[in-house]
Amino acid sequence: MKFPELQTERLTLSQLASQDVSRIFLLFSNNDVVKYYDIEAFTDSSQSIRLIDHMQQRFESKSGIRWGIRLKDTNELVGTCGFNSWNIGMKSAVIGYDLLPSFWGKGIATEAIKQIVNQAFWGALPCGKLNRIQADTIPGNIASESILLKLGFKEEGIRRQSGYWKNQFHDLKCFGLISSEFIDS
Repeated sequence: MKFPELQTERLTLSQLASQDVSRIFLLFSNNDVVKYYDIEAFTDSSQSIRLIDHMQQRFESKSGIRWGIRLKDTNELVGTCGFNSWNIGMKSAVIGYDLLPSFWGKGIATEAIKQIVNQAFWGALPCGKLNRIQADTIPGNIASESILLKLGFKEEGIRRQSGYWKNQFHDLKCFGLISSEFIDS
């Protein structure tokens, strides 16, 4: 199965590869990036290699997909986005994304996520045509919530102490988007 490469006005969304190790390390070693994540900041580049391998395995096993977000002009990797998991039978998926802080506030994450959501709802990805996409945030992650709301996701509620990482329980705020509600504008 060929990895789907996607284009937007400013971005190329493509498969992560070994040449991305240093940029993945830069991304995931940043405490601001992983503040709301279920992982600690990376301390060694071998963690980046394992993450890229893990993402490749998820794609090969047809259980998820993660793209590198690259600036079209320079091919610079500035983040990642994708479906952490999908359930083909239920026609649903869970989305995730991250971006280097120097690129926050420029609409890059919104542009990338809009493209993968659009492709998923049109059935142009290996998961087939999806009906529902879910995202979870930790309450207080206003920037991530803003992106989701801008794209038409609806806040569906709080799942109390639904996550456990970094030695504590976390509430998760659930957002959902149904294909019939998505407006590709």
